[in-house]
Amino acid sequence: MDKLQTARKAINEIDKQMAELFVKRMEASSQVGQYKISRGLPVFDPEREAEVIRRNSSLVEDEALRSYYVNFLQTCMDLSKSYQSQLQSGLRVAYSGVEGAFAFIAAKRIFPEGNLNSYGDFKSAYKAVVDGECDCCVLPIENSYAGEVSQVIDLLFKGTLYINGVYDLEITQNLIGVKGASRTDVKKVISHPQALMQCAGYIKSRGLLKQEANNTALAAKAVADLNDKSVAAIASEDTAALYGLDILEKNINENNNNTTRFAVFSRVEKKTEADDKSMQSILVFTVKNEAGALAKAVTIIGNSGFNMRTLRSRSMKKLLWQYYFYVEVDGNAHSEKGQKMLKALSSCCDRLRIVGTFAHETDLK
Repeated sequence: MDKLQTARKAINEIDKQMAELFVKRMEASSQVGQYKISRGLPVFDPEREAEVIRRNSSLVEDEALRSYYVNFLQTCMDLSKSYQSQLQSGLRVAYSGVEGAFAFIAAKRIFPEGNLNSYGDFKSAYKAVVDGECDCCVLPIENSYAGEVSQVIDLLFKGTLYINGVYDLEITQNLIGVKGASRTDVKKVISHPQALMQCAGYIKSRGLLKQEANNTALAAKAVADLNDKSVAAIASEDTAALYGLDILEKNINENNNNTTRFAVFSRVEKKTEADDKSMQSILVFTVKNEAGALAKAVTIIGNSGFNMRTLRSRSMKKLLWQYYFYVEVDGNAHSEKGQKMLKALSSCCDRLRIVGTFAHETDLK
């Protein structure tokens, strides 16, 4: 047997082994996909992918071959993502609003292969996951200009779902109207209350009347149905295209740094005990009715080594002058030091719950 035949025989044997290993890898990838489905996680995890390439490429000592191995790893992961996307085509994702609303845009970008389901309000979308109608829901929790979305924060406190991811969507509001209309034709604008708030300066300067809608997409639909040049909506470019409307004026936000944070809620918690500094945790709690209880809770969080990014109070609707607190911290509350913090907090908190732990939020491009 000459050298060529010997080499080809070796390649055939290696290919056979690689085929067996490929099947095993895809089976493991399927398990990862099922894990992500149960927790409402997207297929693509850029931090994990970068770590796999960094760690595994170091196993190849030959520098000339290492770059080829990086390409090989990337191809394997692309195939895994494609396979997981196919699995996620059955993922049922709830969102509040209609097609074209910012929540729809966020859900579509997080779960491009998911089966998106529209609900009339935040509570209905949340309940759809609780009841098992959907696997997860995508809801806004905060806007950089208008502040927290109080209805969702209250659901977070009272409900049973977990946040397994937070994503930033840049919001650009536009004046959109029927074909042939111009900005000078417009006398009244329709939009969601937060969108109207975000564009308050523009609306005031133009002396426009305001009308509230449940979301920006419904506002656009109403304008399309009216077919009246004097009535316009405030919404995204995507929404204008969806309803066949023209953009009469772009970027009418009062603040150009306008971003909404969307959270993915699911019934199962994404839980790890790793002390990972790249993670964040959300806690909700009530404090005991005694002097200094809140100050003690804040001190415990800081002394436990957690940087507190956010602290907010929310009134408890059924208990007059009673409040609960929403806290975001850097770090993993399920880690060993996190568990020590929670144990210490129990001395001054009546109710305490980890709502979610997740990697630092990702921008939705």
